[in-house]
Amino acid sequence: MASEAASPTPAAAAATTTTTTTPDGISTYRPRYIDIGINLADPIFRGVYHGKERHPDDLGAVISRAQEVGCRKLIVTGSDLTSSRHALDIAREYPGVVYTTAGIHPCSSAIFGASHAHRDAEDYAMPSDPDPAQPASEDDEPDPARTEAIISGLRKLIESARRAQPGALVAYGEFGLDYDRLHYCSRKMQLHSFAAQLDLVLSLSPQPPLFLHSRAAHGDFVGLLREKFGPGLERLERGGVVHSFTGTVDEMRELAGLGLHIGTNGCSFKTDDNCAVVAAIPLDRLMLETDGPWCEIRPAHAGWRHLLDAKAKGEGIYAGLDGDGDVATTTSESTPASTPRTATPNPNPRQDSRPKQTAAAAAARPPKKPKKKEPEVPERWPTVKKERWVEGAMVKGRNEPCMVERVAQVVAGVRGEPLRDVCEAAWANTVKVFGLGEEEEQKK
Repeated sequence: MASEAASPTPAAAAATTTTTTTPDGISTYRPRYIDIGINLADPIFRGVYHGKERHPDDLGAVISRAQEVGCRKLIVTGSDLTSSRHALDIAREYPGVVYTTAGIHPCSSAIFGASHAHRDAEDYAMPSDPDPAQPASEDDEPDPARTEAIISGLRKLIESARRAQPGALVAYGEFGLDYDRLHYCSRKMQLHSFAAQLDLVLSLSPQPPLFLHSRAAHGDFVGLLREKFGPGLERLERGGVVHSFTGTVDEMRELAGLGLHIGTNGCSFKTDDNCAVVAAIPLDRLMLETDGPWCEIRPAHAGWRHLLDAKAKGEGIYAGLDGDGDVATTTSESTPASTPRTATPNPNPRQDSRPKQTAAAAAARPPKKPKKKEPEVPERWPTVKKERWVEGAMVKGRNEPCMVERVAQVVAGVRGEPLRDVCEAAWANTVKVFGLGEEEEQKK
């Protein structure tokens, strides 16, 4: 994989479909995105939180918002057999927009153990909120019969999807190693799970690209990849991505040197060190993701300042701001926005007929509630708590694929590059690895 050809240049990739010309001859760029990692199979996007329904299913609105900002393709992550099947169901409902992966996440890999309580892998889902202070026992040994059954189930799922939904399942994963969360699954079981799934990938024809996970496990992670695919990953036919990357610059460079791509999301911008890694990613190895409903970009993150900078300069995704800070129009680096929110003006501003309040009367009134603090950066849609959900609103704390535009803006700011270059490079890289129905379009 280390010797694969470079991706098309951003300018070449953008030449056909993302630039329009206005009647007065002004060229207009409309950003386009692919969210390579969005967990739409999570019940939270159906209004269910920790097993309890909090609001109606709004998955359709989530996908619609993504499309509105220019996110044309979404890859829904499978993290166990259950979520992988649900992801395929969503892809069936949104053909040509939603694509999927299938695999067993390292935090779901305890099912390979002989003593694991969940005996039926077909109905298994990732455990909820185990105690981080209680690492999973290293005494549990991998069960050969369980392993054979799980791998057989994954093989059947992949083969069935390829027959029934050609082109929908675009990668194997999410799988890998996560030593930051050993309370979900022991190191021993994660290594067993990763190795068994790599063997499955090697046995598949055609071989799918890899959707990989690595946290605080770089040495073992790269060691297993090299053991299975060769020192330079020569036997890896379609490449892959290490998503939600939070490792060091040296780790990133080793992965990129092996021909792997690097996925960036809110977790990639938490610290200045994280941002330095993003700045160093070769442009032909960059991919964008949200990893929603998690990994949102927060004000406390080092990368947040790049959203503030773009807002202050009125550039990038904020190039079309009106005087009230709303996203209003499409400009040179803006995608079409939702209908701007406007206040209703007073038709007779000099003829206020309301009775005047005396000081005494005003003092007797209860104090007004403080106004809601305005967001630091513009929001296209209102955001509410899940208990106060209303149609058309985003849910506070639930990251959505429409926020991929913020990921792109932060990446552009960190790297000091135009938003267009970042978006088009990420698009070209993603299509090159995963296809997503765009292969024929690129040949034209």
